[in-house]
Amino acid sequence: MTEVTTDKAAFLDHIAATLAGIEAEGLMKRERLITGAQGAHVQMAGREMLNLCANNYLGLADDPRLIAAAKQAMDDHGFGMASVRFICGTQDLHRQLETRLARYLGQDDSILFAACFDANGGLFEPLLGPEDAVISDALNHASIIDGIRLCKAKRYRYANSDMADLEAQLKQARAEGARFILIATDGVFSMDGYYAKLPEIRALADQYGAMVMVDDCHATGFTGPKGAGTPARAGVQVDLLTGTLGKALGGALGGYIAGPQPVIDLLRQRARPYLFSNALPPAVVGAALAALDIVEAADDLGARLTANADYWRAGLTDAGFTLLPGNHPIVPVMLGDARLAQAMAADLYQRGVHVAPFFFPVVPKGQARIRTQMNAALTRDDLDFALDAFTQAGKATGVLK
Repeated sequence: MTEVTTDKAAFLDHIAATLAGIEAEGLMKRERLITGAQGAHVQMAGREMLNLCANNYLGLADDPRLIAAAKQAMDDHGFGMASVRFICGTQDLHRQLETRLARYLGQDDSILFAACFDANGGLFEPLLGPEDAVISDALNHASIIDGIRLCKAKRYRYANSDMADLEAQLKQARAEGARFILIATDGVFSMDGYYAKLPEIRALADQYGAMVMVDDCHATGFTGPKGAGTPARAGVQVDLLTGTLGKALGGALGGYIAGPQPVIDLLRQRARPYLFSNALPPAVVGAALAALDIVEAADDLGARLTANADYWRAGLTDAGFTLLPGNHPIVPVMLGDARLAQAMAADLYQRGVHVAPFFFPVVPKGQARIRTQMNAALTRDDLDFALDAFTQAGKATGVLK
């Protein structure tokens, strides 16, 4: 028998050709280095830049109160857990945060993960089998899509926020004999800044005997009463809620699933990203508890965030940019072409504004954009500076006539 050897050189040539193709299409993503803390202003290549592209909605990523809480947690509980939770990696801080999150979100209990990507990746497989069905919004986050792929439930998809299509999928799942049906949706569709139609989704779920799962990463901490998220905003109860500590609640890392006690108990037994990943570091947990103290105490940060988003959206509209309609702090400036989006982001960088162009495969081809994001730490002077920079960059790149 002829011995077969792996041709590593050919493999690497194939990878290099793939990268060259990405570059040729103008789709190469590049990272800029930040020296110092995340915040409304960041240091990049020795320059201070106004930052309009972080998920730091409440401006807490460099908040002294969170930093102090993180330091205290390390002093009291150490640097890391060096273990998964069920072996020797659970501390009192972890359970404090889980019970606190559950109370905040109006659920029985919650379970922590390294990230919400892991939470969504570990949610579906332990709960649903081949007799069941998952009905997913077409614009759901990649982590939901990947999580659903890992489970054996039958998969259905409905057009983004299309309630007639959702009902059609519910009817089909029922007609095909599904035992349990779970509707899965983002609370906020992060590329567009659109809210899911949770009241309508809840009503259809009740009509057809289905459950509702919501990923609230772009809402927890600042949307709805006391920032409790899109279900609180819509005035509905959902069955399962996933989210992150890595955006409004301090901007570090960590995700969670909140829901009924039996579900959380089973996930502790069967969710693979939970069972086989280290427990969250004490510093992250301590800072997250401090973040919850801040967002539950008052809505002033949320009010500032809303005011900034309204002012920013109105200013861009007056300047002549094409925006997607909405009232979320995500404000996409639609440009269409990937190269144009990159050119405008590069021009804005030279003018002292840090933004990120979004293009295929993050968004569909022909829908390239610069996704701007507001946060509560931005001042009116910051926004006026950015509006002037956007206007000048828009003229320089031909976006504005």
